[in-house]
Parts: sequence; C-alpha cells; structure tokens
Amino acid sequence: MKKKFWTTFFISLVCFSILFAGLGMYLSNKETAISTGEEDEVEKSLDNEDEILVLIMGIDDNDGLGGVKAVKEKKIKGEDRHKPTGMRTDTMILGKYNFKTGEVTLLSIPRDTLVYIRGRKNLERINHAHSYGGPYLSIKTVRDLLNIDLKYYVTVDYLAVKEIVDAIGGVKIDVPVKMRHSDPYIHLDPGLQTLNGEESLMYLRFRSYPDGDLGRIKAQQIFVKEFMKQLLKPKNLLLLPKLAKTYYDYVDTNVPFEIVMKGVMSARKINLDNIKLTTLPGKPEYIGTTSYFIYDEVETKILIEEMFGDYLLN
Repeated sequence: MKKKFWTTFFISLVCFSILFAGLGMYLSNKETAISTGEEDEVEKSLDNEDEILVLIMGIDDNDGLGGVKAVKEKKIKGEDRHKPTGMRTDTMILGKYNFKTGEVTLLSIPRDTLVYIRGRKNLERINHAHSYGGPYLSIKTVRDLLNIDLKYYVTVDYLAVKEIVDAIGGVKIDVPVKMRHSDPYIHLDPGLQTLNGEESLMYLRFRSYPDGDLGRIKAQQIFVKEFMKQLLKPKNLLLLPKLAKTYYDYVDTNVPFEIVMKGVMSARKINLDNIKLTTLPGKPEYIGTTSYFIYDEVETKILIEEMFGDYLLN
C-alpha cells in the first residue's frame, strides 16, 4: 500500500508539475505540507475547485548552490521569497489542470516578452519581474499581461533537473543543432543521443536558435515529454522516494497541499499525448540593439479567451 502511494503520489506530482514546467515542484512527503507558503492571498477553502491555474517558473543559478535552496536555508518567506537573490526567471509557463477530466493546458511565455512591470518606469522583459519582487511580482505581471485571475506559483531551480536526470539514467533527445557556448559552458553535437544531467542543462540553457527564444521553447517542450517517458519507466519508479530531497531543495510553491492530493486522485486520467500546448502569440523584434519578444495583443486576447476563459478578470 505504501509503495502504491509513493508511485501514485509522485506520478501525480510529475504530471502536475514536471509536465507543466518540465522541471518539478514538490517535496514528496505525505506527512509534511508541501507548500511552504503562508500567504494570506491564497485561499485555503478549495473543496469546490475542479481545476487549478498556476504559473511555473524555472530559474537558473550558476553558483552551484541553487537559488531555491539558498532561500530555504535562509528561511525567507512571504513576498520576500527569492527577492534577495535577484534572480530572473529563465522559463515561464502558465499551466491549467482539470482534476475531473485530466486535461492539461500549457502556455509558454517567452522570457524576452516586453511588458509593463509594476513599479518600473519603462517597459521591460517579463523575466525581470522575479528579480525585482520575487514570484508574487511575477504573478502580478502575468495577471496584468493576460487579464486573468492568477494566484498560484511554482518555482523550480534547474539543478533539480540535473540530479533527477542522472538518477534515472539520462534522457534520449535528438539535438537539432550544434550547440556551443562559453559561459555557461555548452558543448553538444547534433543527433539522437542520451543526455546526462549536465548535458541536459546544456540543452535547456542553449539559446542560439535561428528563431531565438521560440526555438528554445520548442526544444524545452520536447525535453519535457522525453523526460516524462524516461521517468515513468517501471525501473525508475522505484527511485521516486529517493528523489524527495531533490524536490525539497530545489522547488518552492504556494500551492496548498489539498490541491496536490486532488492531483493524486486524478493522475491516472492524464494522457501525455493529449496536451494542449502553445506559445504566446507574437514575434521577436530588435529595439535598438536589444532583442525583445513583442506579443500580439489581438491574438493574445483571443487565445486567452479560448484557453483560460474561466479565469478572465472583468
């Protein structure tokens, strides 16, 4: 029974979070509340909620410790969480999961999207919001951008990916182009290959695609699906309890524990081949010498009404 719980619980977390962000989100411990958030703005009465809308943010810290882990060791909570580190988000995905149907909807938001950030004089890249005000300013920025009712977040450090990929024996990826970069160091040749943890970070960090950040988003989406296939192999399910510390060290969220348990009960409904996944409408554009992603307001409004209509603000 205990083994079945661990398997079901962790698969639900994978489907609920790694599936969303490709990275992960929780400490896998049934006796400890997974959310470390104690924020008043998050409602705790959730019995009537059939789905969740959450902002998933990946951060990339090169100092070897991990941004999420550093903040946890300092016991920083509330709206100051992550703020002292000044880290920008490297990946941002808006995810919706329906507990009844198992339907998953994902919207990738390019990190270079030019937006208004509260408290700033000029328009800036959306990934700057996290460095100015942590996850809550990121939530507010996405709320303002898309006009949606958003209150939950998951922040995952890329170092979690490295540890988990090594633990499960690597991830098979068809690298599309020659990947070279000096800082951070990236050296991958094109072709089908099994990437270890460090190589997976190289693959996820690489940005020099012909279509810029959009190419990187496509590559990350491919990684998510291949990572899931490898993680859910029977032999790797036996490793799940051992990975709990990795999640605790490198993942932070304000999603209440009872919502996670709803994910546990509905995990079997999720079909990995039936995921609605798209990217914010728009195109890359240079302003001076700086590259930005300029979102299309009309197409974005139509897309949000279609994908997240129940969450639109008046």
